[in-house]
Amino acid sequence: MGRVIRALRLLAAGAVLVLAACGTGDAPALDPEGAGLRALPSPGDFDYQLGGAYDPGPGGGPERIDVVVRDAGEPPLPGAYSICYVNGFQTQPDQAALWQERPETLLRDDAGAPVHDPDWPDEMILDPSSAGQRERILEVIGSEIRGCADAGYDAVEIDNLDTAARFPQIDQDGALALAASYVGIAHEEGLAIGQKNAAELSGRAQGELGFDLAVVEECGAYEECAAYTDVYGDQVLQVEYPDSLAAAGLTFAQVCARADRAPMTILRDRELVAPAEPGYRYEAC
Repeated sequence: MGRVIRALRLLAAGAVLVLAACGTGDAPALDPEGAGLRALPSPGDFDYQLGGAYDPGPGGGPERIDVVVRDAGEPPLPGAYSICYVNGFQTQPDQAALWQERPETLLRDDAGAPVHDPDWPDEMILDPSSAGQRERILEVIGSEIRGCADAGYDAVEIDNLDTAARFPQIDQDGALALAASYVGIAHEEGLAIGQKNAAELSGRAQGELGFDLAVVEECGAYEECAAYTDVYGDQVLQVEYPDSLAAAGLTFAQVCARADRAPMTILRDRELVAPAEPGYRYEAC
């Protein structure tokens, strides 16, 4: 890691974290009393609600929710450890105009047009390669993180940490510098912060950048759960989807039986819809 990243890491960390042994292995946990940041209440009942927020109880959803991830536009769930979803490296579909007012923040193709994620074509790719670009990105995303704190969330999940690996035009050191800035803002606001996917970055994300937990999709289907649980211990939330498990020739029961899966592992429908919507699915280990 370059000198810029190390400097940002020191600034981000400050003195807000007090680390203690937790879970399995030597992975650290947050000390709520010493740090002011809450650790995941693991084990517990977990739900992933990005397609629509709903409360536990009658109606087809889980009867109890101890940990929930919701979109930044939704309120936290009272009584639960609530994690706020923020897309930190790509644009949200309803924010295209906002980012087009900051054209220097968008990754461009050879013709000068914004690059879109082929899997999510209504999302444009942010380019944090330079300090100036990162500053402009932080004007938007930093405000969203602070909004999560103001709303009463316990933590924030930063999506698409792997964007630089998928789009090699992006400078990876610049992307990691942006991630370090997100960590600093979250900790300043009293929020824990979660790594989202990017198994190959787990060691650096937790050890150098200061991420506190991980929210991971399909690690069972892709046989990479240990990359997270070996680093974060029980501070991992795991989401699997029926289509990717079927493609891997696996059942959810087989994923649940694995020693390296997260203590809080669930199966959700790909669209993450609410219980009243067609296609809803929820199971937990």
